[in-house]
Amino acid sequence: MILDSMDLDGRSGHEGGRILLSRLYRRETGEDLPPIRIETLGKPCFATGDWHFSISHTPSKVFCVLSRNNVGLDAEELTRVVKPSLAAKILSPEEMRRYEAAPDKARALLSFWVLKEAEAKLTGKGLRLYPNHTNFAPDDPRVREMEGCLVAVLEDA
Repeated sequence: MILDSMDLDGRSGHEGGRILLSRLYRRETGEDLPPIRIETLGKPCFATGDWHFSISHTPSKVFCVLSRNNVGLDAEELTRVVKPSLAAKILSPEEMRRYEAAPDKARALLSFWVLKEAEAKLTGKGLRLYPNHTNFAPDDPRVREMEGCLVAVLEDA
């Protein structure tokens, strides 16, 4: 798995994501980026081959992960404010207990959010309903701080 980021520098998230994905793919394979297709529920994937990717962007950064396994990625700036009232809608009962016990509730909620978004991208189902069926923890090791953002990467084994 390769994870990288770059500044958007005035580009759209879509444009920045394609540039970064192309760089990662070339670095890893030595080849040009293959065609990308969109699956039934909207998940982008390569039309051929056995590589998988996921892209996420914030207002200033874009992140991309390239893997041999199915993968989902989400990133949010550490300064992003997620309303505490959202916790009751998006957290499962176990996650709510963990959230309430967290010393830094704002960071815990942001961690839950990036994990839930990454899972939605991993499964290809997206966020069609409140994602309150998961069992994540705010200290999940798949969440890392990177470039002033919290970044979650979930990968199938």
